[in-house]
Amino acid sequence: AYVVMAWLIAQGVDVFLENFGAPEWVIKSTLLLLVAGLPIALFFAWAFELTPEGIKKEKDVDRSQSITHQTGRKLDYTIIAVLLVALSWFTWDKFVTPGSDNPTSSEIASPSSRSGAAESGIHNEKSIAVLPFVNMSEDASNEYFSDGISEEILNALAKVKDLQVAGRTSSFAFKGENQDLRVIGEALGVSHILEGSVRKAGNKVRITAQLIRVDNGFHLWSESFDRELDDVFAIQDEISNAILIQLKTHLVGDAPQLVEATRTNSEAFDLYLLAKQRMYERSELALESAANLLDRAIAIDPEYAPAYAQRGIVSALLSEAQYGTLPKPQAQSQLKLYAEQALRLDPELGEGWAALGLHYQDIPGKQEQSIEALEKAQALNPGLIDAANWLANGYSQIGQLSKAIVLQKDIVTRDPLYKPTLGNLAANLILTDQFDEAQALVDKARPFMPKDANILLFDSWLLTWKGKIAEGLPLAEAALKLQPQDRVYRVEVGSGYLATHQYERAAEESNYWPVRIAALTRLGRLEESTRVAQDWASQGEIRPYLEMLVESNQPEALVSYIEERWPTLDEFELAFPPSGYFGHREMPYVAWAYRRLGNQPKFEDAMRRVREAHDSLAQQGMNNKIFHSLEAAYYAMAEDREQALKYLGLAVDRGAIYTLRITDELPFFNEYETDPEFQVIQSRMIEHLNRERTALGLEPVSA
Repeated sequence: AYVVMAWLIAQGVDVFLENFGAPEWVIKSTLLLLVAGLPIALFFAWAFELTPEGIKKEKDVDRSQSITHQTGRKLDYTIIAVLLVALSWFTWDKFVTPGSDNPTSSEIASPSSRSGAAESGIHNEKSIAVLPFVNMSEDASNEYFSDGISEEILNALAKVKDLQVAGRTSSFAFKGENQDLRVIGEALGVSHILEGSVRKAGNKVRITAQLIRVDNGFHLWSESFDRELDDVFAIQDEISNAILIQLKTHLVGDAPQLVEATRTNSEAFDLYLLAKQRMYERSELALESAANLLDRAIAIDPEYAPAYAQRGIVSALLSEAQYGTLPKPQAQSQLKLYAEQALRLDPELGEGWAALGLHYQDIPGKQEQSIEALEKAQALNPGLIDAANWLANGYSQIGQLSKAIVLQKDIVTRDPLYKPTLGNLAANLILTDQFDEAQALVDKARPFMPKDANILLFDSWLLTWKGKIAEGLPLAEAALKLQPQDRVYRVEVGSGYLATHQYERAAEESNYWPVRIAALTRLGRLEESTRVAQDWASQGEIRPYLEMLVESNQPEALVSYIEERWPTLDEFELAFPPSGYFGHREMPYVAWAYRRLGNQPKFEDAMRRVREAHDSLAQQGMNNKIFHSLEAAYYAMAEDREQALKYLGLAVDRGAIYTLRITDELPFFNEYETDPEFQVIQSRMIEHLNRERTALGLEPVSA
């Protein structure tokens, strides 16, 4: 009776006191008292007997008057009752996963969101999500440590072949929500969930983990680990391997031994985890803090390769083209330096190859090296979702758009709430005229990000790429207010101002330089436009400068600029290869300049390169207004009137808006200005422009 009762009390103490945040010594002291009470209970049971007159010594009881059989039967009933309570407790703890009657987001628990998630590959038996472990430490600021431990275990499991592991972004989206695990499982498309808690005190840590089946809430395994912080890597390995042992029979076959976590000084690891948490915030202040933390970690342990890899990635994120103010060349130099040092220390470090791939991706002519590095990063650590996203971007850059879309769909399956790939995939689907699929993708994510700036941006894209600028622009402006430093939002808003001919506003308010350059040119402020365009070109972004030279009818200046830097078109194309989104963006301007100057061989060479790039994209389903505009320009220069006007009409019908006189922006069509069909197309464009301006409360304009 004592053993059963003590076991039941121990279960209650373990759950209730821990959840109430009781110090660890209270729990341990209670358990110690229960164990110490067992020999005392045994002694009293042997030395004393309960009689109608009270408790007496065994030797003082008349055997003929003993009522031990009666008290024994009462104890039997007591034991049975206690066992029933214990069994009920066990059943509730192991088979029932209580949910919340009042979830934070009602949309998440709605039947529609569940059914939508079920369509995305739910209930894959070989799948698991690692939820962020709960910080049970007395210091709430230790949350970065519990998050970091969760992520490290997630990354370890992601390396296991044939095991699908939900990405960090999606798993952590449910942090702090008392959500039904079945809803989480359906949303993430997994059949198992690992959850747990971390209690850190001084140099000691206690990690509790439990593995649960989603469909019935059954606890397959649970265990607690009490260790010194110096041994935290061993705990990660222990937990990861213990999970695989539980899963091996029906998920992954023979239990593979995981690659051991890279060891380092406990203080350096602490700084590393805190830096990674700051990096996820994607703000300049947080990223600068992450850089300082990683510098401190490297100073403590100069041999810790992961810290160098993340330090390089932070440098890239702090670039003026991303979230910071670091000049782009300096950011690139730092990224390369840290990535190479990480790989010198650990040639098999996935994060190191990811950082090196990111470096090459932004250097003209280095796209193939970027893809090789990122593919190696994925092979070494499939859980690096950022690296997978960069790899998909790399495929797009070299014109392998179909391959990019396949990889992006795989990323969304693994990490359905990972915003960068959600946006990139939505954009690629829009550009290939798959609006319904893009809409479905956005709608599926919407319940999990109801007030997120990304959803506003995605909705803006879906509208503006259909030509509904007056509906899409306010959404982009609202998104920019939520994230004013984000370059993508600035591009969308600035492009909306430019398309609706709000040139003054685009010139003064847009801090996206290509939009500002175009606006200044169309306002006739050519000297200012030239200065800004040349400054932008000096950083490697030459297209706005070439556009400005074309619009201002300066073919000699354009050819001189190109040939001084890239004597042959082979060298120029190596520096500025075809885009996987639209084909050649710069080469049509080069072809126009050579045509104007009468250099037929160079003109034909440039035109051939444009045609090859466009044919490749057309085979992959490219179908959007910018691509049609470039095709129209090509055929106009090729003197194919029918095809030129066909593609120009398609671009306008899909929402393209140019200057009031199209030839001011696209001088390729100078020869068509008096053509009736060209004039009809131009009139349709102006009508569309004025509808959008009227809807925005602006005065109509006329040529």
